[in-house]
Amino acid sequence: MAREPIVSGKFYPQSARSLNEQIAGFVNGNPAKTSALGAIIPHAGYIYSGRVAAQTLSRIIPRKKVVILGPNHSGLGGPFSIFNQGNWRTPLGEVAVDEDLAAKLLDRCGQLSADMLAHQFEHSIEVILPFLQYFFKEFTVIPITCQSQGLAAYQKLAGDMAHVLKYEKDTLIIASSDMTHYEPDSLARKKDRQAIESIVRLDEEELIKKTKTQHITMCGTATVPIMLALTKQLGASKAEVVLYETSAAASGDTSSVVGYLGAIIS
Repeated sequence: MAREPIVSGKFYPQSARSLNEQIAGFVNGNPAKTSALGAIIPHAGYIYSGRVAAQTLSRIIPRKKVVILGPNHSGLGGPFSIFNQGNWRTPLGEVAVDEDLAAKLLDRCGQLSADMLAHQFEHSIEVILPFLQYFFKEFTVIPITCQSQGLAAYQKLAGDMAHVLKYEKDTLIIASSDMTHYEPDSLARKKDRQAIESIVRLDEEELIKKTKTQHITMCGTATVPIMLALTKQLGASKAEVVLYETSAAASGDTSSVVGYLGAIIS
């Protein structure tokens, strides 16, 4: 089964040439690369979040397998839905789903369900793939959409996934997330700073508490905690912020912005 792009020509260019040129324009030189276990990557239109996504992924040594945890904006499908067969198409070609690893995760993780519907209209995973194709070249993907469930569910899923992924040494876990939505720039930065403090401490419980008490409207309230809990079980000990921006950098409008964070977990 092929998953066709749904936001090509909207969030990013439809032609391979234009897409490659746009991504290349986001990167400064040839940055030093690090061996990462996880990352936080935004998923908005490229004119807004592309620089953050590109500069973060350009810093990571390419992996052969990439698990992408994407927020479920549509509400379709199960709480944790894996696209377990076929491939995903973008203007840069096809990315194969790692069907063997997907089967292992489904067998171990009772919360996961094989559900294509959850991915049919969801952009949060799709928009990250062209960046991975540009920087990683050859890799397989395991796409998983995540709905908000709560800390216990996130930690349980992370623990079960860790039992499988500890044997998959060449794997990167990406949490797809934008940060604060539609607040004045100064307030968005203040709120996101608090969330970033918890991320840098690798503290998923504190992050969840802050998003609730401080009304931080990041859409990765499931994906980022799962990624943090999972990478810690795989040996992660630090988080590095690569770049944080708001949409005001592109639009010039500071009255209502969305925040974008790029971070590396290692």
